[in-house]
Formats: sequence, C-alpha cells, structure tokens
Amino acid sequence: MSRILTGIQSTNIPHLGNILGAVMPAIKLSEQPGNESLFFIADLHSLTTQKEATQRINSVNSVAATWLAFDFDIEKNMLYRQSRIPEVCELTWYLNCFTPYPMLANAHSFKDKSDRLSDVNSGLFTYPVLMAADIILYDAHFVPVGKDQVQHLEITRDIASKFNSHYSSDVFVIPEAKVDEAVMIVPGIDGQKMSKSYNNFINIFLPDKDLKKVVMSIVTDAKTLEEPKDPDTCNVFKIFQLLGNAEQISEMRENYLKGNYGYGHAKTALFEMILSKFEKQRNRYWSLMNNTNELEKQLQIGEQKARTIAREKIKLVRSVLGF
Repeated sequence: MSRILTGIQSTNIPHLGNILGAVMPAIKLSEQPGNESLFFIADLHSLTTQKEATQRINSVNSVAATWLAFDFDIEKNMLYRQSRIPEVCELTWYLNCFTPYPMLANAHSFKDKSDRLSDVNSGLFTYPVLMAADIILYDAHFVPVGKDQVQHLEITRDIASKFNSHYSSDVFVIPEAKVDEAVMIVPGIDGQKMSKSYNNFINIFLPDKDLKKVVMSIVTDAKTLEEPKDPDTCNVFKIFQLLGNAEQISEMRENYLKGNYGYGHAKTALFEMILSKFEKQRNRYWSLMNNTNELEKQLQIGEQKARTIAREKIKLVRSVLGF
C-alpha cells in the first residue's frame, strides 16, 4: 500500500481554484485502490502569519468542511489537524538538531523574505523542518507538491537520509515528490490565476445572492450584445469550460460565435452551472459549518488514527536517540 500525505493550508474558505486544482484531484487520487491518504490541515504552519485565534479556528473549520463536503473518505483515509498530533512538534526539535543552517537559509520560504528580516520569525525560518516532520512521522511514500514546493521535499529527504545514515538505521521512509505537470490553472474574475492574494476568487459556498454578484463581476471586453464574441479570450467561458460537460461547452461556444448572446447571459449560465454542479457540496458544507460538534467528531476520527501512527514512530525515534 502506498501512503500519500498532503498538507492543506488553513487560510480561509477554499475557493473554486483550490477545489478544481487541488481538492477534487487529491480526493480522486485517494480513491485509487492501494492508496491510503493522510490529509492534514496545517494550522501550526499558519501561525507564522496568522496570529488571531478566532480567525484560525474558522479557517480550519472551513477547510475541513470543504474536504468532507466533497466526500473525502475518512474511514479509509485520515483527515486531521496538525496541531492535534503533538508528536510532530517533538520530532521537529529532533530534526532541527540534524538540519544545517545553510540549508534553511537557502529555502524559498526564507529567501523570499530575507530582504525584510524584520518580517521573518523563527517559525518561518524553520518551516521546512516542521514540514519534514509532518511527512516522515507517518512513513509517507509520496507527497503531491507543486513545483514551488519541490525544494522543501528535497530538504525533507536530505534530513531523513542524514538521520538514517547517522544511526545506520531505516527509521524514516524517504518520501518521493509527486509533481502533477498538468495542474489545472483556474482563472479568477480578473483573468489572472485565481488566488486569495489577488482577491479575484470565487467562493462557491457564498449565499446565492452574493455568489451571483461575484460571478457577474467577472471582467470581459466591451462587445455589444449583437456582436459575435471569441470564447477563447473570455474569462467567463474559460471558467465555464472547466465545469461543464462537452455538450454544454459546445452550446456555449456556439452562442458566443453566432452573436446576440451577451456576457450577462454567459455569466448567468456560469452562475447556474456552479449552483447545479456543487449543490450537494454547498449543502453539506453549511450543514457542517452550522454543526461544529459534528465537524469536530469527523476530525477526531482521523486524529485518533494519525496519533496512533505518530506515537509508534516517535517511540522508535526516542529509542534511537537514547531518550
């Protein structure tokens, strides 16, 4: 069995780009026979930038509710909060003592801010070590990462290999990066890549009225209702074709090319597509967000299983270290 581990940022509600580009592909991967997936919500990592407790709790709940709304199987796999497995902090300290300073100084997470050292806390500096502990604590075989995270996975491999070599043991499985070269790029309402940092995202869990307002704000050109339009240069069509089936996409394309079809019509069709496609997930999300006791129960199922693995591994590590 291959164990696949994924860390999920706990920063607000996952948007349409996150759902299409990460949530749905990861769940599909977890459903493959022979795979066991561990998905953790990286709430400890979030403390490097997010200091408000209430905001963190709401973000964690939103992330958990999203993954559960999209039918992540918590019986076969594990969904858990990073902070509920204290062994990861203990292992981070041990690994810190095997991690050379230059390795961390060259990490992207630090170098990107090294010209503003007043903004860098030690948590950000040692971020790759906590990431390494997250991975090797559970004997993960594969870690799906974007190209920007490959370096951090290489740091994980280096730390684990150094530990194993020093003690002439195989305490840690050396994980492999699983890079998807065909990662879906979802355009935002302004045409750039959909991102919270650009504030151009579509939150599919908004109430109908608010969601429609966002969809209707998608930037288009100034062509009139009567004029034919180029679907391949239109932000509305680009998003629509990521959601619709072949027949729906073909019909929308034809409407664009023949004219007498306005952008308002296209945006309304996209809005209705989102409501239809994600009706079940939207209902499930709000059911969980309005019943945090049930959400807590669902998370604790994964945390109990993850904690069992972590305890066994940290027991072995302590023995090797002489503690």
